[in-house]
Amino acid sequence: MHRGGIIKFFIIIAFVSLLLDWYVYSGLKTLAGGWPQRLRLIMLIAYLVISVGVTVVFFAGMSSFSSARGMTPFHEWMLSIFLTFLVTKLVFAIVLSLGDLGRFVGGITTNAGKDKSQVSHPYFPERRKFISELAVLLAAFPFLSFFYAMFRGKYDYKVHRQTLYFEDLPEAFDGFTITQLSDIHSGSFDNIKAVQRGIDLANTQKSDLFVFTGDLVNNAAWEIEPYLNTFNQLKAPYGQFSILGNHDYGDYIQWDSEAEKHANLEKLKAHHKTLGYRLMLDENTTLEKNGQKISLIGVQNWGRGFIQIGDLNKALDGVDPQSFKILLSHDPTHWEEKVRYDKTKIHLTLSGHTHGAQFGVETAGLRWSPVQYRYLDWAGLASHNDRYLYVNRGFGFLAFSGRLGIWPEITVITLKKKRTA
Repeated sequence: MHRGGIIKFFIIIAFVSLLLDWYVYSGLKTLAGGWPQRLRLIMLIAYLVISVGVTVVFFAGMSSFSSARGMTPFHEWMLSIFLTFLVTKLVFAIVLSLGDLGRFVGGITTNAGKDKSQVSHPYFPERRKFISELAVLLAAFPFLSFFYAMFRGKYDYKVHRQTLYFEDLPEAFDGFTITQLSDIHSGSFDNIKAVQRGIDLANTQKSDLFVFTGDLVNNAAWEIEPYLNTFNQLKAPYGQFSILGNHDYGDYIQWDSEAEKHANLEKLKAHHKTLGYRLMLDENTTLEKNGQKISLIGVQNWGRGFIQIGDLNKALDGVDPQSFKILLSHDPTHWEEKVRYDKTKIHLTLSGHTHGAQFGVETAGLRWSPVQYRYLDWAGLASHNDRYLYVNRGFGFLAFSGRLGIWPEITVITLKKKRTA
């Protein structure tokens, strides 16, 4: 979306927010109908100042979202608080409108049986205070949930463990472990101590191999610089390997020139080296254990609807078709459209990208996120023809400065030799 389109979009959203303010204000007046005059006035004015103020501040800061520095933690907090109020007001308005609809239907029904000459003023029931109370109660759920997501959820790291069995896994790699992080989005972090807890948790897994599957930054190489001495603590006996994600190419912000954009990408590549990661750009390497080998392959970003420069054929150059193969590819749509059908069998693909939308429900009986309407495989394990895909839910966060229900993930995968009878 071009800059003019972005501004127009934000104007529409701001107008909707202010319209909701007017309607919610009317509901709060009903709620406070029996209160002392001064307390009622303080509550109503406080609501308008805070809610309208949030909208005004959000709108005022929108012009810098697409600047060369991109969206900073301040912008993300501003957006997140605005969304919190917007959703809360929307829930309140829906409940209130259902009550008003009932009043309207009741009024029509009451007046329908009367002679028009006898009805000088049609009677419509007054808005019941109970409806406003119910609206406040239900609106409190998204309000409190969003604030929990922002203050606690986004750093509530969870370890997801997955054991995968393969008949053709070399015997020496039976029990081999891999720790995967993805979508760090370092430009969004606002609590380095909380990030360190995540790093410590990842290191505690003591895996044989560490891999990172893209989106180290939101847009610019400088975003990772305050955290170089944090993420370089991730070590594994068989090495640390990484790839690029769609955000790493700097495509979503304005640059003064293509040369500046190219220099940013080169600087980011250098930061991978500083972190101790081998950045794999459409290439492969061999991991050897007790004389037996597996192939680790890494491609640049290839995603449906996103940048598509990853070259799987180039990355597979020199790889024995019969070898056990693990692929690092940021976007799971690459696996869906290319990898699972490739003639060269790739046993396991590790991806990220979706973040699980940073919002959803994952329980024993229910698994839902709005991102499922965009991605077939959006979190966890998928399989096809003895080929596996694992989609990491992301270590960081982007745009919305929070996570709710879909918590930040550290993946630990154990490879096991499948024994035949």
